[in-house]
Amino acid sequence: MDLHPFIDRFKKRLAEVESALGDPSVFNNQQKSQELSREYNRLKSLVVQGDAFLKMEGEIRDNQELLGLEPADSEMALMAKEDLVGLKAQLAELEVKLQMGIVPPDPTDSRDTIVEIRAGAGGSESALFAADLFRMFSRYAESQRWKLEVMDTSHSDLGGYKEITFSIKGDDVFKRLKYESGVHRVQRVPVTETQGRVHTSTCTVAVLPEAEEVDVEIKPDDITVSVCRASGPGGQGVNTTDSAVQIQHKPSGLIVRCADGRSQQQNKIQAMTVLRSRLLERKIAEEHAKYAAQRKAQVGTGERNERIRTYNFPQNRVTDHRIELTLYNLPALMEGDMGSVIEPLMQDDLSSKLKEMDL
Repeated sequence: MDLHPFIDRFKKRLAEVESALGDPSVFNNQQKSQELSREYNRLKSLVVQGDAFLKMEGEIRDNQELLGLEPADSEMALMAKEDLVGLKAQLAELEVKLQMGIVPPDPTDSRDTIVEIRAGAGGSESALFAADLFRMFSRYAESQRWKLEVMDTSHSDLGGYKEITFSIKGDDVFKRLKYESGVHRVQRVPVTETQGRVHTSTCTVAVLPEAEEVDVEIKPDDITVSVCRASGPGGQGVNTTDSAVQIQHKPSGLIVRCADGRSQQQNKIQAMTVLRSRLLERKIAEEHAKYAAQRKAQVGTGERNERIRTYNFPQNRVTDHRIELTLYNLPALMEGDMGSVIEPLMQDDLSSKLKEMDL
C-alpha cells in the first residue's frame, strides 16, 4: 500500500484542525472542542509517525544503494545489511500504525472502560479463574500505566469471584481491551481435585466503553434506586453502613449494583456509570447487528456467547479461536503480558477493515 497520499492527507487535516482550535468560539461547545482536541492529538501523532516513516524509507534506500556499490563482503556492506534488518522492522511497525490511522476511528476507542468478569460453568474453579483473569487485567493495566478501580465484587467461598466489576481509565483503553469480550475457557487441574484430573471451566468477560450522559438518556422515572448493607470479606468498614446501591432500569430490565465505594453517593454514581455503559453497549450491539451479514469476519464482535479463548495450563498453551492464534506463553500472559494476543487481534481487525475500504 502506498502510504504517501495518506501522510499528506494527515498533514493537511492537522493544519485544518489546528486552525479550528485557534478560534476561541469553538470552546463554547464543549463536546465539539473535545472532539477536535482528540482529533488533533491523534493527527499530530500520525504526522510524527509519517515523517519518521518517510525518513526511514530514505535511510533504507541509502543502505540499498551502498550495497550496490560496495563488495558484498566489505565492512561497509556488512554494516549496511545489519542496518537494513532493523530499519525494515521499524518501517513495518510504522506502516501498521499509519494504516490504523487510515481507518476512521471508532468514537468509543478513546473511552475509559468498564470490565465485568463473571464466573460461568465450573463452580468454585470458575470463580478462582475469574480472580486469575482479574489479576491478568490488573497487571496489564499497570504495565500500560492505566488506573484501575474496583466497583463491585461478589466473593466465592474459596477466595475467587462470582463476579467482579472494575473501571480502567487511561489512553486507548477500550481500543485495546474491546477484543476481550466473550467466553474465556480454562482447562487445568483444580486445587480441589484430588485425583489430578483436568477440568474445564468458563468465565464471561464483558468490556464496556464508559458512557457519557449525552450518549444515553436515562429518565428519573425509569429507574428504581434501593440501598442495602454492603457485604464483603472480613470486618471491613464497607460492611458497617447501608452503602451498597442497586439500580433497576425498568424499560430494559437491567439491574446494576455497586458496593465497593465508601459512601452511598459514590456507589450511586458508579452504578449509574455502569448502567449507562451497559445501555450504550446494547445500543452499539443493535447497530452492529444491522451489518452482521457484511461483517462476519470482523474480530471482536463482543458476543458474550462466543468462546473466544482457551487457557490450557497442562500444555502451557493459550489459543484465541477467532484468529486461530496459538501461543505457548501462558504464565507470562496470566502475569499481564496481554500484548502478545491483543496486538495480533488488532492487526487482524485492521486488515478486515482495510479490505472493506478496498485498500
